[in-house]
Amino acid sequence: MEIACLDLEGVLVPEIWIEFANETGIEELKATTRDIPDYDELMQQRLRILDQHGLTLPQIQATIAKLKPLDGAVEFVDWLRERFQVVILSDTFYEFSQPLMRQLGFPTLFCHRLIADESGRIVDYKLRQANPKRQSVLAFQGLYYRVIAAGDSYNDTTMLAQADAGILFHAPQNVIDEFPQFPAVHNYEDLKKAFIAASNRDLTL
Repeated sequence: MEIACLDLEGVLVPEIWIEFANETGIEELKATTRDIPDYDELMQQRLRILDQHGLTLPQIQATIAKLKPLDGAVEFVDWLRERFQVVILSDTFYEFSQPLMRQLGFPTLFCHRLIADESGRIVDYKLRQANPKRQSVLAFQGLYYRVIAAGDSYNDTTMLAQADAGILFHAPQNVIDEFPQFPAVHNYEDLKKAFIAASNRDLTL
């Protein structure tokens, strides 16, 4: 059996931090793992900015409640689930994900947790484990699953490398240039074709 492992933000839903940056007008919050490969460095920067501006978890959640999956994402996930087991491997947080996962039909999600105080101020975050995307792929392979993975950012590349087949989806040019070993596609129709090409089964659109 084959498992499809997908990143969430930038692949199926908008980048949450960019949407919140647009709403608050704070340009520094637009940085993502496309820009800063070190996830802890990125999160510490985000927490500092939130603290400086007095921004809280409920304020971010209010922005997320207004977001919708990317055009075509729901149909793509439905298509994928008919052909593969589907797991979302994300560096987002369970405290962010509920409204968006509901719209996607609640596929399985592995991600992280935020730690907030009584006032809603985010004081820290807790990773599910170190290098969680790659470790999840390794665990599936240890159960004798064949893994096909798709993502868009630096933090997806270890997952793509560990998978039996890795695909870059809608990745920025700098990531495509640095990881030419992965096929790069930019729309869901081509992503479907890439999954079919990577499968060891006889699948059709």
